[in-house]
Amino acid sequence: MNRSPAQAAAHARGLRLMLLSTAGFTANALLIRALGTVQSVDAWLLVCVRFVVGFGLILTLFRVGPEAFQPRHLYLHRRLIVRGLVGGISTYAYYLSVVRIGAGRATFINNTYVAMGAVLAVVMLHERFRAPLAIGGTLALGGLVLLTNVLGTGAGIGLYDVAAIASACGSAFVVVTIRQLHAEGEHTATIFAAQCTYGLLLCAGPAAAHWSAPSPLAWGLMVVAALCAGAGQILMTRAFRDLPVGEGSLLQMFVPLGIAVGGALFFREHFLPHELLGAFLILVGSALPAWKS
Repeated sequence: MNRSPAQAAAHARGLRLMLLSTAGFTANALLIRALGTVQSVDAWLLVCVRFVVGFGLILTLFRVGPEAFQPRHLYLHRRLIVRGLVGGISTYAYYLSVVRIGAGRATFINNTYVAMGAVLAVVMLHERFRAPLAIGGTLALGGLVLLTNVLGTGAGIGLYDVAAIASACGSAFVVVTIRQLHAEGEHTATIFAAQCTYGLLLCAGPAAAHWSAPSPLAWGLMVVAALCAGAGQILMTRAFRDLPVGEGSLLQMFVPLGIAVGGALFFREHFLPHELLGAFLILVGSALPAWKS
C-alpha cells in the first residue's frame, strides 16, 4: 500500500503507541497476578480502582477545552455512552473469567476479539480484510492456542467461558467504536473517560456491597497496576486514530506473550516446546500485517 510521507509518519506513530500500550497492559496483568500472592481482592474493586485511576490520569494529562477533553460529551454523545457501558462490562467480564476459569483459557477466549474486530471493521468501517491480516490473525490465534494450552484443559463451555466470550465480543465492538469516535472528532481523553465514567457507575455498587479492606501493599499494587492499565488504554485509544482496527488489535497479541514471559521471569514458570512454538507464531502473526501494510 502506497502512503504519502504524512500518512507513513502517522502509521509509524500508531505502531509505536500501540506497542507501548501492550507494555502497559502486560505490566498491569503481571501486577494483578502478583497481587494474588499478597491478598485476594474482589474483581469489582479491582475494576473500580482501574477506572478511578484512569480518570485521574485523564485530568492530569489532558486539558479541558473544545479540542481536548470534553466532559459534556460523556452524557450528550450516544456513541460515547455505548462505548463506556460496553467497555465497562467487558472489563469486568474479563477479570471475572480470569478468576473463575484461569488465565490461560480466559486469555485465549478474550483475544479472539482480534479476529472479531477485524470482521466488524470490514462490516462497520468498510476496512479491507487483506490477506496478510487474515494470515497473521490465523497464525497469532493458533499461537495463542499452543501458548495457553487451551485445548489441553478438557473442559466444556461453561458459564464463565460465556463471560469470556462476551468480553471478547465487547472488546471487538469497542475497538471499532473507538475508530468511529476518532472519525467524528472525539478526543482520545474523552473516549477513554467514557469507559472510566460508565464503568465506575456500573461497578461501584457491587464493589461496595462486597467490600473487604485491602492491606496497604495490596492497595499499592492495585494503584500501580491501574496506572499501567490506564496508560495502556490511553495509548491504545490514541493509536487507533492512525491504525486500522485489524492491524492495531493484532498487535495487542503481544500482551499474552508478554504475560507468559513475565510469568517465566518472575513466577518461575517454564515453557514447554509447544508453548515456545506458540510464542513464535504470535510474534510472526503480529508482525506480518504491519510489515506488509
